[in-house]
Amino acid sequence: MISLYGGDISNGLENVPVCIEKGLCEEGLQKFQYTPENVQGVGCDVDPSEVTLPGCSCRSASCVPSSCPCLRFGLAYTEGCFLEQREDSGASYSQPVFECDVLCVCGESCQSRVVQSGLQTRLCVFRTENRGWGVVTLEAIRRGRFVCEYAGEVIGFEEARRRQLSQTPEDKNYIIAVQEHGGSQGLGVTFVDPAFMGNVGRFLNHSCHPNLIMMPVRVHSVVPRLALFSSRDIEPGEELTFDYSGGHTEKRVGAGDLQRKVCLCAEQNCTGFLPLDISVLQ
Repeated sequence: MISLYGGDISNGLENVPVCIEKGLCEEGLQKFQYTPENVQGVGCDVDPSEVTLPGCSCRSASCVPSSCPCLRFGLAYTEGCFLEQREDSGASYSQPVFECDVLCVCGESCQSRVVQSGLQTRLCVFRTENRGWGVVTLEAIRRGRFVCEYAGEVIGFEEARRRQLSQTPEDKNYIIAVQEHGGSQGLGVTFVDPAFMGNVGRFLNHSCHPNLIMMPVRVHSVVPRLALFSSRDIEPGEELTFDYSGGHTEKRVGAGDLQRKVCLCAEQNCTGFLPLDISVLQ
């Protein structure tokens, strides 16, 4: 049973307070700055907070794919929930996800506005027995609901490589690399590092059988937000986890072997090691 601390590690930057286990309010957070959304870091040419995508001129209360340019790839949500999911750790939704943004004429109640509405679920950061920080939900979460972002510094490839190579075996690796295939436009990669600037997503643990899935979602910028949705119904008090690899098995040889860390998720399908993107190490 977690004894809750009455504070808010987001310092009022989220819609709801992000509490922390009693006695941990100062531990390990001295050098951490909370930010609810991505910020521009070294090697990132685009400021994630800058509005770079056009808005729609839909005058209906809620946009529909047939007439809204923001939904040209289809509707991603229904009743606030992500549409397509598999039973495992991945997501079957393969189309890019765009939301209506601040330049759109449609109303705030548009069904295409989900991730931009921010954190709505009461979460609590706590200390696990052997995996460092963790996050539990204080309320029930229905399958497909948006839970939180994995927000932090958006950095370039060279900076991601430099930071990863500078890590010791004792250091925690927070860098997430999300690869997107854009057809004729090739492969796009977004690196997010919330080690020193980030949100509650920074404290989520990996699991080989998680209850959250990550999807890149674009709201007003070409830089995607790394949104985490529930892959099943989640009960109050459950720890929230996601698969750091996005459900993709990695090659287990090469330079990354020197930094690979043991996975302690204790799931039956555990691969034995935490995921590590070795592409930035080669």
